[in-house]
Amino acid sequence: MNADLNQLCINTVRVLAADAVQKANSGHPGTPMGTAPMGHVLWSKVMNYNPQNPEWANRDRFILSAGHACMLQYAYLYLTGYDLTMDDIKNFRQLHSKTAGHPEYGLLPGIEITTGPLGQGFANGVGMAIAQQYLASRYNKDGFHLFDYKIYAICSDGDLMEGVSAEAASIAGHLKLGNLIYLYDNNHISIEGDTSLAFDEDVAKRFEAYGWHTQSVDDGNDIEAISKAIENAKNITDKPSLILVRTHIAYGAPNAVDTAESHGAPLGEKELKATKENLGFDPNQSFVVAQEVLDFYSKAGSKGADTEKKWNELFASYKEKYADLAKEYELFSNHQLPEGWKEKLPAFSGDEKEATRTASGKTLNAIADYFPLLIGGAADLAPSTNTLLKKYESFESDNHGGRNFHFGIREHAMGSILNGIAVTKGFTPYGATFLIFSEYMRPPIRLAAIMKIKPVYVYTHDSIGLGEDGTTHQPVEQLISLRSIPNITVIRPADANETVQAWRVALEHTGGPVALILSRQKLPVIDQSKYGKATELEKGAYVLADAQNFQLILIATGSEVSLALKAQEALQKEAIASRVVSMPSWELFNKQDESYKDSVFPKDKKKRISIEAGSSLGWREYVTDEGDVIGIDKFGESAPGDEVMKEYGFSVDNVVAKAKALLH
Repeated sequence: MNADLNQLCINTVRVLAADAVQKANSGHPGTPMGTAPMGHVLWSKVMNYNPQNPEWANRDRFILSAGHACMLQYAYLYLTGYDLTMDDIKNFRQLHSKTAGHPEYGLLPGIEITTGPLGQGFANGVGMAIAQQYLASRYNKDGFHLFDYKIYAICSDGDLMEGVSAEAASIAGHLKLGNLIYLYDNNHISIEGDTSLAFDEDVAKRFEAYGWHTQSVDDGNDIEAISKAIENAKNITDKPSLILVRTHIAYGAPNAVDTAESHGAPLGEKELKATKENLGFDPNQSFVVAQEVLDFYSKAGSKGADTEKKWNELFASYKEKYADLAKEYELFSNHQLPEGWKEKLPAFSGDEKEATRTASGKTLNAIADYFPLLIGGAADLAPSTNTLLKKYESFESDNHGGRNFHFGIREHAMGSILNGIAVTKGFTPYGATFLIFSEYMRPPIRLAAIMKIKPVYVYTHDSIGLGEDGTTHQPVEQLISLRSIPNITVIRPADANETVQAWRVALEHTGGPVALILSRQKLPVIDQSKYGKATELEKGAYVLADAQNFQLILIATGSEVSLALKAQEALQKEAIASRVVSMPSWELFNKQDESYKDSVFPKDKKKRISIEAGSSLGWREYVTDEGDVIGIDKFGESAPGDEVMKEYGFSVDNVVAKAKALLH
């Protein structure tokens, strides 16, 4: 390929990006214009991918962590033959367009993950790298390197300023993830001006301290230097790589290059025409791609079909030699579940007391053998959250086949890494911490919900009942905060058996993340022979204990369900008949049909009390205006858990008093 055609290809992407942003009158033209040479090298020379099958298992992954530069990615997806048209490019940032304002997973083939907020893509890539290394460790055999793909990303100053990238970089360096190759768009410009306003550290030294291999390319237009740096990085297998590429934002725009204005606003018609003239394009034409450019990128994209064909032939031979492993991989990568696992779910008897966090750990370990791609860990809290798989080793720098992860005290990165694992077919990743620290994870939780992928969050120490740690550690508003997120399923089981069923539901669930909200303190195990069955947890709410001609419905979740049962007994002694409903999941209940909902909450039975040790927000939907809510709308305090619960109204006496007041 001659230099002139190289330059024409790169400049075509620059102009295409500027045209799309101008037409939308919204977007970020400068970064795609500056990073076009990086994209050119990646899509034309470096990456293995197949536009005809964007989900080919051994494709290299590309992440645009600088998601605001999405026109760069859209341009290359269009040019190399993905399911994207020029009309889609022209429809950039418009209603129902594939080409959204930031790359969105599931909206457009070739988008590996929704990056959105800066820093997320950087951390997501670490999760993808972990998944690849685990697949390689489990399935690769001599002569059968099924999984040897790399994870490439373009990241920005903003990504590196966000704290989550520091957390993720530290983990990646510790784990020696040599399959990570990140290109840093070092353009010195952010929205407010030169990055020196707030960012003047030595990035190379910082990443070397994390355990990364670093290189610098002084000229972001030097595609040979970029290519050589990537090749060097590919040969470094025991360290993640960061390539610092000195670029110029809005390169090619005579009056906008190296300006903050070009970061987040269209160039303007005058400057756009000047840019086209400067780059050798007709200033009066828009969205023009020369046939030779289309031919070149089409040829680059079509190579992937042959590469995948060879891989498919390799996998066919693998199936003959390693039939069980091949069958296992196909099962999980096709989103199927193994036979026999439900029979291994534990059962707990009514004479026991068990913290739901402990029951969760026993459940995980009971079924772990059946789910080899169920992997996860905690943010330095495995002993407290009971998330250690006891028969299995840890995923470490010298063992990429371990199933237990030690995320360290890095909740934000943990959530983002889980997302990177979750978008890798076959995996169900889980991550654990205390419920209060879900606050550190909000961006990746929200992105998982947007993408409708399924990491499982294990959140323990679920209420003021945790006791002496006090106000800062006692969650109050976290339950309603999580429930407010679309597409997430929040489950707060009442006892050990409901916890078992919560894991069953989580593993069978599709369409979004699942959060299991578990107790620190031991709870009574509800007698399955006397009360409603825990298997009904899948309906979100069910009648746990009924009474003839009941006057009142007591609705509770988690540790408060056993309190509701005691209150029912106390009320019965005073000739007040009540129904107890266990309601572990609003989201699951809301999916039920109206007849079932009416069977649990009859419309003529409006005297209801909800009991939950968390914010009262949202409960009026279920208790009606004629009911009452026992909740917490202030912060907790330090004291033994039982005392705090009683102080805040979670006692039989208070429930009975509220019931009497409601009925008389």
